[in-house]
Amino acid sequence: QVQLVESGGGLVQPGGSLRLSCAASGFTSRSYYAIGWFRQAPGKEREGVSCISSRDGITYITDSVKGRFTISRDNAKNTVFLQMNSLQPEDTAVYYCAATWRVGLPRNCGESRNYDYWGQGTQVTVSS
Repeated sequence: QVQLVESGGGLVQPGGSLRLSCAASGFTSRSYYAIGWFRQAPGKEREGVSCISSRDGITYITDSVKGRFTISRDNAKNTVFLQMNSLQPEDTAVYYCAATWRVGLPRNCGESRNYDYWGQGTQVTVSS
């Protein structure tokens, strides 16, 4: 049974930073899986932000956050991180992590249909 738990959200001023964590259970350090970060702002569609493969660490970052967000993993802890710097009000959203069993990354890893398991989400609010 795969379960994902996000943490690290909160209220931050523009220009600030947050680090989100996605703790995944049901995987082992030898498992092949991909983790994606998504976000959904009020009234908007869910957007793929970043993704990473568990064993080889292949990553993807969507253009809108490239240079500000970084994805990383700690396989020993089955945890994936999303470091978010230079946050702006338009980054305000509920952030979700999602997972799927596979080698490498899905071809379109920013599409939610590629993932089988989802966390409950964590709110990120960027406001002065």
